[in-house]
Amino acid sequence: MSICMVGIDYEKASVDVRALFAFTKKQAAAGLEELLKGEKLYGALILSTCNRMEVWAHMDGTPQELFASLCALKGVQERDARQYFVFRQEQEAIEHLFFMACGLKSQILAEDQIITQVKDALALARECYATDNVLEVLFRKAITAAKRVKTEVVFSRANETAMDKALALLKEQGFSVEGKTCMVIGNGEMGKLAAQTLQRAGADVTVTVRQYRSGVVEIPRGCRRINYGERMELFPSCDLVVSATASPNFTLTRELVAASPAKEQMILIDLAVPRDMEPSIGGLPGITLYNIDDFKTERITPQVQEAMNQAEKILREVMEEFTSWREGRNLIPRIQKVQEEAMEDLSFRLHKLLVRLPLEEKEKEEVWSIISSSAGKVVTKLIFGLRDYLDKDTFLDCMEGLERVYEEDGK
Repeated sequence: MSICMVGIDYEKASVDVRALFAFTKKQAAAGLEELLKGEKLYGALILSTCNRMEVWAHMDGTPQELFASLCALKGVQERDARQYFVFRQEQEAIEHLFFMACGLKSQILAEDQIITQVKDALALARECYATDNVLEVLFRKAITAAKRVKTEVVFSRANETAMDKALALLKEQGFSVEGKTCMVIGNGEMGKLAAQTLQRAGADVTVTVRQYRSGVVEIPRGCRRINYGERMELFPSCDLVVSATASPNFTLTRELVAASPAKEQMILIDLAVPRDMEPSIGGLPGITLYNIDDFKTERITPQVQEAMNQAEKILREVMEEFTSWREGRNLIPRIQKVQEEAMEDLSFRLHKLLVRLPLEEKEKEEVWSIISSSAGKVVTKLIFGLRDYLDKDTFLDCMEGLERVYEEDGK
């Protein structure tokens, strides 16, 4: 059985290509159910964010087979999508997960959101009874390592979000949001972060909420709220509009924007995957449209490289813990088999002596029971003592030697 993953991300695929493979929470739950109908899968997990989509599996098979199942699930031809995907298996997949979970593979280096997104993906897989023991422990270890990196390693700009990056880019171009009227469409996790960032930068921020939720949904402190259906009433007075929803449909279309008497110059920022804003909006007079792929990570400075080296040391340490756990798990059937064979051997030898003793049959049974129990404990103590006090390679050699002894005895 192998740990396999297939993934698509911002490095190989544009936002529109990634959108073809994006999953909402509901779609991910249905997708996991469908994937696990395959006989080769023992566990599965789907991670879908704005920057990446990954399918993980513990399976008797290859990443290519997992990719075929994904394409069938999405109704996409394998030959059309293969160029955008990365295929990873075993150690390569494990290393990718650990580095990704702590933000070292994010557009914004060491950003915090990815830890939550990985945790949420694991929680959903649990809810769907989709994880098996191996994926459960693997992802728990990756999350633990990511938390340690966050606590023990200082990345100077680790708390940046896509919105922080957007504001930095706009500032370089001479645009400041201070005192500007801004609207954020969407009050999910990314929408809230965007609203908080704008509000901290001194903008006048209004957040849209769905009407049926408006009485219970909290919005960031210092922001106003309007119903989603009223967004185009506020739109003409906005200097900047951000959209970050999980909607399968456009929140802003060319027709809506063209019909609205907007300001002469307006900035629109689409942080969603799939897109929230119709791309052709960017061709309208006075409109500057950005999407999430416009905000790339800056170059790696020596200070950042040093932090990355510190993070890698932590990740390697926790990865080794997972590898040791998994190897121990895989050894259990071998250890049990050697135990059984050793006990059979011992039983045969002792039984020949026991039958000669001048004891009643009941007494012989009692003696035999005591000897069997004690011998089993001794064999177990010896084998697990070897495991605890020898290095891994030496213990494996010992196990192989014991297995061969009983193989030869059985011939």
